[in-house]
Amino acid sequence: MVVQDPTHRFSSRVENYVRYRPGYPPEVLDLLRRECVLTPSSLVADIASGTGILTRMFLENGNRVFGVEPNAEMRKAGEEYLAGFPGFVSVSGTAEATTLPDRSIDIVTAAQAAHWFDGEKARREFIRILKPGGWTVLVWNERRTDSSAFLRAYEAMLVTHGTDYQDVRHERTTAEIGGVFAPSPYQERLFEMIQEFDYPALEGRLLSSSYTPQPGHPNHEPMLKELRRIFEIHQMKGRVSFEYDTRVYYGRLA
Repeated sequence: MVVQDPTHRFSSRVENYVRYRPGYPPEVLDLLRRECVLTPSSLVADIASGTGILTRMFLENGNRVFGVEPNAEMRKAGEEYLAGFPGFVSVSGTAEATTLPDRSIDIVTAAQAAHWFDGEKARREFIRILKPGGWTVLVWNERRTDSSAFLRAYEAMLVTHGTDYQDVRHERTTAEIGGVFAPSPYQERLFEMIQEFDYPALEGRLLSSSYTPQPGHPNHEPMLKELRRIFEIHQMKGRVSFEYDTRVYYGRLA
């Protein structure tokens, strides 16, 4: 998958990303405590930490977290969002060049992001910064596309009006996992999650995605018109729901 300059794809979408992107179910931390020896003293590097959605979960667990983010706008939003946590360290860096010291990190994480990495270079960098026996954890909220009439209509809208949606849709993003872990083995766990929206929140959630056309693009207004139409058809008491499969991939890189 070739995507030009992925570190800047979300620069103009930060406000919607902060307000409308979902968090992750608490079962993710429960899994890491059981399987990856996560304790409050574990040092975590959250790669492509963005606005800090996953980062915050670790901070609330008591961890010191290095949020490594290449996009200046996203990094600033994360710094503002996490300003109340003394354990947060904001880092300007990439998955391939984190700037973190050798063998300094217990757990490397990346949420909604590993499909943007150069898998081979990121793998080498993670091995460099991880302590011996450290863990790598990749997380995605994967929106279901066929579990309700609304989600089927929403998917059809993205296929019709999205910019490069076909190139970055979920089955392509999770296909990149092997590039980070291979040849090391990894395990997968799946959790369920639901996010509800009124219409303004649904529009914000749509516009937080990098594959949706922005104002001035010929597909922008037709897309919003279709979004309003399918919302009115499928809403119940003024709300619709996204259903997610939260996928967690974890293993030790060797």
